[in-house]
Amino acid sequence: TLLYTIKFELHMKRGFQPRSLKVCVAACSINQWALDFNGNYSRICSSVKIAKEKGALIRVGTELEICGYGCYDHFYEEDTLLCCWQVLTKLLTNPDLHGVLIFTGMPVMHHGVLYNCTIAFYNHEIVLIKPKMHLANELNYREMRYFVNWKRERLIESFILPQEITSISGQISVPFGDGVISTLDNVGIGCETCEELFVPHSPHIDMSLDGVSIFVNLSASHHILRKLNYRIELMMHSMQKVGGVYLYSNQKGCDGDRTYYDGCPMVVVNGKLVAQGTQFGLQDTEVVTAVVDIGEVYNYRSAVISRSHQASTVKPYPRITVNMLLGGQCNLPPTSNIQPRYFTPAEEICHGPGSWLWDYLRRSQMAGFFLPLSGGVDSASVALIVSSMCRMVVDAVRREQEQLREEQEQLREEQEQLREEQDTREGQDIREDAALEVQEVVGQVLSDVRCITRLPDYTPTDPAELCQRLLVTAYMGTENSSPETQARAAALAGDVGSYHVDINIDGIVKAILTVFSLFTKKIPNFRVHGGSWAENTALQNIQARVRMVTGYLFAQLINWSRGKPGSLLVLSSANVDEALVGYLTKYDCSSGDLNPIGSICKRDLKNFVKHCKEVFGYKSIEGFLTAVPTAELEPITDDHVQTDEEDIGLTYDELNDIGKLRKIERCGPYSMYTRLSYMWTMSPAELASKVKTFFQKYAMNRHKACVITPAFLCEQYCPDDNRFDLRPFLYNAKWETQFQNIDTAVLGAATNTAGQESEDQESRAKRSKLDASKL
Repeated sequence: TLLYTIKFELHMKRGFQPRSLKVCVAACSINQWALDFNGNYSRICSSVKIAKEKGALIRVGTELEICGYGCYDHFYEEDTLLCCWQVLTKLLTNPDLHGVLIFTGMPVMHHGVLYNCTIAFYNHEIVLIKPKMHLANELNYREMRYFVNWKRERLIESFILPQEITSISGQISVPFGDGVISTLDNVGIGCETCEELFVPHSPHIDMSLDGVSIFVNLSASHHILRKLNYRIELMMHSMQKVGGVYLYSNQKGCDGDRTYYDGCPMVVVNGKLVAQGTQFGLQDTEVVTAVVDIGEVYNYRSAVISRSHQASTVKPYPRITVNMLLGGQCNLPPTSNIQPRYFTPAEEICHGPGSWLWDYLRRSQMAGFFLPLSGGVDSASVALIVSSMCRMVVDAVRREQEQLREEQEQLREEQEQLREEQDTREGQDIREDAALEVQEVVGQVLSDVRCITRLPDYTPTDPAELCQRLLVTAYMGTENSSPETQARAAALAGDVGSYHVDINIDGIVKAILTVFSLFTKKIPNFRVHGGSWAENTALQNIQARVRMVTGYLFAQLINWSRGKPGSLLVLSSANVDEALVGYLTKYDCSSGDLNPIGSICKRDLKNFVKHCKEVFGYKSIEGFLTAVPTAELEPITDDHVQTDEEDIGLTYDELNDIGKLRKIERCGPYSMYTRLSYMWTMSPAELASKVKTFFQKYAMNRHKACVITPAFLCEQYCPDDNRFDLRPFLYNAKWETQFQNIDTAVLGAATNTAGQESEDQESRAKRSKLDASKL
């Protein structure tokens, strides 16, 4: 190894570069689970096995894939580090993984400091430990809470390995720091980790100038609506600028938190996409491969002479030589370019929350979902998401079965050939064992279905029939509910196939009010019957909270009453706009175990429902699109019908704009008024009133965000207090100084308007006199 290293380092100094070198590379998306070390190890091994079967010599995993990205404060625990080294030991000693340069991720303690690291190993030897240099610490990311970024650019230190690793590899220490890997045929390989692609001066820029041809990125990038477009375009533009091969691997699935990592592994060559995986999916492991020609990278770069001048002055990176050759092992032509595939936001809502729910359901080992179905568009959206989930499951099982039949047919043909050649019995036994192994791997989704339904022989073929097993919907009406919402709920339940129940909760509500009246000797009334604000609010809230209690009761016992095992997860259905302004009752049906739409705005939800109408063909959906949103908690009279937007004082479209300005653009009351004055067409006084209305309601209701149901993260302005929106929950709702600034601006606008009108009148008078003189 040392002789090879000296020999090829001399070639590097002389500028030796292979003009054509084809290699097969692999990027992955893996559904890792925080602290599931055995499961994570198995999924890593599975991805390497698939990569080897496709002929790949380089396999790139995901960020912190050994322990799972979402360990959070478990990163502080010594147990987490110990288990990571134990898994790495198993990976190094697994002969099935040999022959591939593998990039994996785990936390590493170096000189008493914890780093988020990429570990490259080949066969049983560690080649390089590369600590992350730029940590993600905005929005829901908190990497600086646990890790320190490596600040020593182009510096390598020695890392003393644990004794368990030394006994395997014979290595006492390995390189640790900011270096690059070089193969025996002088192909440079550099590492980036997730955030390092997104920073203004990414490491791959200087690496490319130093001759690195292949860049690997181990990522844990969660899903946000429309985010994939930016991610792909960033990679393509980056490689178009510097030239090179970019392997992007991203975690997939729910690893135990509110975020969903949307996978989509990719390979980009010189700014062109050559391989792209699926953005959402139910399979735990996906591997995409591409044959790339390193000679094309050299040709691409040498065509830009200004780039060569910059490269001649760049400070070199320390290079660690790995004892492997990439060239001469692939006879396939380079993979052709493809066009990027994007989902529309409506399609993302169709697939993303459904995939998140499926992960949560199968890993929690619950028997299904319970959904209060109100007859409104929000709860209808949740029902449609579950219906979409069932469609994805049935489709995944069908594909698994087809692949299984193909594998079994191929094995039968091979076994028949073995019999014809009078092979030994031992060889036949090996083939039969292999067939069983294939069946277990391919049937992952079907295995999950049978575990959830507790039916060992069940195979779903119809989404509605599967939905009937997994989803219970309930319309919980009162005397204030309308026949229209009741009918809409029943019709939608029939379309999606859920087991639907119709419950009247008036008896429970009256029983609670009777207890109150017996004690206080007073009877509260609704506003339309002369009651005060406090009476009206309390009478609405008791209905809403009874629904929550009733929902949890049915979620725990409805399967028992049907002779089925297991309990159900309760789904809530408050959208992000309502959560933002606090238009929900604390501990009502906005409370549940999971909320698939808790960070999706009303505007996107309506577009999603329209999409479902076109794709699924459900006739019941039209009624939800035309219905006026209403809580139906107050009595309906001839001159009063309760509506959401009237109660809030703002439209849902206005809340969408306000939410983005408040969180993403970081606007307080005054700056929001200023920004909206350019966006909305209304008088300054009306605009000021709306801004004040929002901030008063936001301040008074912020405490509700502290107990908000865990929601699938879809929008960056999600007000979830626990992860994404760290703010006080006790405010001075008067906002005196801020509102005074708004009032001053309104007064100034009114003065300017009055002055302009006076000038306009004078101008009109002068023109009239001039016209008269001409006449």
